[in-house]
Amino acid sequence: MTPTAVVTGGSQGLGAEISAALRAAGYRVVIAGRDSAALDASAHRIDPTGASVLAVPCDIRDGRAVAGLADAALARFGRIDVLVANGGIPGPTAPLWETAAGLWRDVIETNLVGTFLCCQAVLPSMIGQRSGSVVIVGSMTGKRPLYGRTGYAASKTALIGLTRTLAAEVGPHGVRVNLISPGPLDGDRIERVFRAQAASRGITEAAARAEMVSGSPLGRLVPPADVAAAVVFLAGPGAASITGEDLNVSAGIVTY
Repeated sequence: MTPTAVVTGGSQGLGAEISAALRAAGYRVVIAGRDSAALDASAHRIDPTGASVLAVPCDIRDGRAVAGLADAALARFGRIDVLVANGGIPGPTAPLWETAAGLWRDVIETNLVGTFLCCQAVLPSMIGQRSGSVVIVGSMTGKRPLYGRTGYAASKTALIGLTRTLAAEVGPHGVRVNLISPGPLDGDRIERVFRAQAASRGITEAAARAEMVSGSPLGRLVPPADVAAAVVFLAGPGAASITGEDLNVSAGIVTY
């Protein structure tokens, strides 16, 4: 039986890397995101035939849309074996007292409430089949300070508590729940963070980058493929005895 994985935020960046890695590992993949054109392009790159990949436009802040995502996955492939809750936004970079409440709430609604809605939508089918793996993508920023990122940090720290408690709730039903805390991923998104940090703190982008990398014993950023490989491991049978865990993939910047 070919397993099926649902990946939110799957149209670009880390989500696209995870989706491709899961497909290469033998999964059928349902990718979700808000940008329909980017979703279709990502799906075509992963499988030009379209036989093993389904693209579903979805705003994970919308409970009805998320329920529709689960329904679409089940209608097309008959089961959901893995949920990768990767959808999220970075939010603003500014001191808390200068951050608009609406922008702060949007980060919580997307990163935390969106993850809740995705889990809520897929877990009934996993519980019914008495098997499944949920992999939640957090961040090392949920475990260490990053100037000007209180909303993002709060949302990612909350995901650790969600993971541990949800793992206890669904474990008796044969379902595992784990979280990955990536470090700074090499790519466009972290470059935007460095620019925002530089502007907010009055330093250069080079200084912001050097400060981040200096915390790594390996002296580098994290390739997205390394995080994708960790997702594939936690999703699969090799991690059958792992649940409720928080796995750092941070080039050693965070080790707790």
